[in-house]
Amino acid sequence: MSEDVADRILARLRDWNVECVFGYPGDGINGLIAAWGRAENQPRFIQARHEEMAAFQAVGYAKFGNRLGVCVATSGPGAIHLLNGLYDAKLDHVPVVAIVGQTARSAMGGSYQQEVDLHSLFKDVASEFIATVNVPEQLPNVLDRAIRTAYARRCPTVVIVPGDVQELEYTPPTHDFKMVPSSLDRSAWTAFPADDALERAAEVLNSGEKPALLIGQGAAGARAEVEEVADLLGAGVAKALLGKDALSDELPFVTGSIGLLGTRPSWELMQGCDTLLTIGSSFPYSQFLPEYGQARAVQIDLDPHMAGLRYPYEVNLIGDARATLRRLIPLLRRNRKRGWREKTEKSVRRWEEVMARRAAVSSDLVNPEHVARALSPLLPDRTLLTCDSGSVANWYARHITMRGDMRGSLSGTLATMGCGVPYAIGAKFAHPDRPVVALVGDGAMQMNGLAELITAAKYRHQWDDPRLVIGVWNNRDLNQVTWELRAMGDAPSFLPSQELPDVPYALFAESIGLTGLRVEKPEDVESAWRMALAADGPAVVEFVTDPSVPPIPPHATWQQMESTVAALAKGDADRGAVVRQGLKAKVQEFLPGRKA
Repeated sequence: MSEDVADRILARLRDWNVECVFGYPGDGINGLIAAWGRAENQPRFIQARHEEMAAFQAVGYAKFGNRLGVCVATSGPGAIHLLNGLYDAKLDHVPVVAIVGQTARSAMGGSYQQEVDLHSLFKDVASEFIATVNVPEQLPNVLDRAIRTAYARRCPTVVIVPGDVQELEYTPPTHDFKMVPSSLDRSAWTAFPADDALERAAEVLNSGEKPALLIGQGAAGARAEVEEVADLLGAGVAKALLGKDALSDELPFVTGSIGLLGTRPSWELMQGCDTLLTIGSSFPYSQFLPEYGQARAVQIDLDPHMAGLRYPYEVNLIGDARATLRRLIPLLRRNRKRGWREKTEKSVRRWEEVMARRAAVSSDLVNPEHVARALSPLLPDRTLLTCDSGSVANWYARHITMRGDMRGSLSGTLATMGCGVPYAIGAKFAHPDRPVVALVGDGAMQMNGLAELITAAKYRHQWDDPRLVIGVWNNRDLNQVTWELRAMGDAPSFLPSQELPDVPYALFAESIGLTGLRVEKPEDVESAWRMALAADGPAVVEFVTDPSVPPIPPHATWQQMESTVAALAKGDADRGAVVRQGLKAKVQEFLPGRKA
């Protein structure tokens, strides 16, 4: 029985063990959609409400499933819509393949409807691999190479298939001149550095008395080894936001997140250390790392072109984090001086006390920090947690305690709004037997989240564990930018740009058959989270939160932090005064050219 190119595309995806493809239909991929019907929806076509959401869902699926994400879009506008999600994959190093339709070959160059130069469109975001299938014999090599490259380079790749090519009879490449064969196998491999590099790294790390570790998502598969190295060296461990789930927050020497959304203990760890070991992180903000010349430093990263970017490392170890650490550990000497570690742990305890006090302050509206802190102990150990961009990322970074097998992620490098809910849906398809929770601001919810609740409603019965909880911080303000504006120039909020409509998120959820809860009082926060986590399907919990609760910068002094607690408790008209005081000294650093 003959098959079309479109049939062979789906068959090849099945051969690669692809189970889900996220997309939206259009005439540029009609051949593929017809093939899905003949293939009895294998792999499953997951219909998003928008192609950007399909790309985000593929990213979430890949992040939480540790496997390839695949999305599909029609030509022209559909292809264009994929870009933001694919850039998210590129910047966070996530393997995603986009299969995109194109105008029929006979119409190319004729300014035909929906004709877009897709190679130019995708040449940056899919810089590692992009190709158009012009004849059936090209297909296996192009698709296999896109998949293999996405896995190997941890990046997005793009396969373009014109509409007429999708409907051609498939014929495989022959053993002839100018034919390119292909193969399916992708054997596992592990990279680790040479012995002399490991010895040089050990010399650096053994020389220090005040060591620090910085870990990112690349350390996620090396939890035991990271913990052992930290114990040997007597080091504190700071985490980039993408590495928040790489090590348990319950360990007393884990200082939490680093950066503008990070913690005071992480700031102190970096400001005081004399040696630094960075594992699987390309954290970009070097102003939060030790001063140049202050610390001797070693980096471990799987990708050689990401090595040495953020700090003047003496040794760059190129290899898998777990394999490299297992070879490094026998070369490390136990640091008998524990004063530095004890100081770090004391700082962590003090930070926790301050954060608990901030979250406990009540007001007429719900304290946004209390919302996150009340959720944290209620989360099951196997929860998959997504977070959107905005002020909610502060509360995720500082109040959610990662423990057990919990996983968490957000748009770490692109920091795009609108990814939280589609990430959660992608995560749910990757692990339909695990609870998923999304933390989302009202700006992101209005941007993308409301529409994707329809997707959650559509597929709710396909998940073994029915729990998909979306928490919405409804403060009617684009709050993160509001505080950034205040920090820049002591300016009040510019309402025409910052003020948001008050949308009934919980009622919208109820209108499409989901559980909807609205919380207006602090005493109802915990019970609402409990009800949502116990619901028999997707649930939206809308918290009416106070927009005047400021995020505290990690480089603010302990005294300034105490002052913000006092200001919150008193209900000062301007609760951000102390925050601005702490931030203004750093404005020049973060925003060159701005007057501090």
